[in-house]
Amino acid sequence: MADNTNPGNFANRPKEEVKAAAQKGGESSAGGFASMDPDKQREIASQGGQASSGSFEKGSDAAKEAGRKGGQSS
Repeated sequence: MADNTNPGNFANRPKEEVKAAAQKGGESSAGGFASMDPDKQREIASQGGQASSGSFEKGSDAAKEAGRKGGQSS
C-alpha cells in the first residue's frame, strides 16, 4: 500500500476515531443555514441570492453563455 497521509481518508485515522464517527451516524454538524437563528435566516433569504458570492458578474458574457448552455442540456 502507498504511504497516504491524507487525514480525510478514514484508513489513515485511528480505529477509535473512526468508530466514534460511525456511531454518530447521520447526525449533522452544528453549522449551516438550518442551525441559524430564524431571524437571521429570514434576513438572508429576503436578499434573494444577492448574498451569494456567485461565479459570474451580473450580465457578463460568461454568464449569458453559461445560461444558454444550461438551457440546452437534457
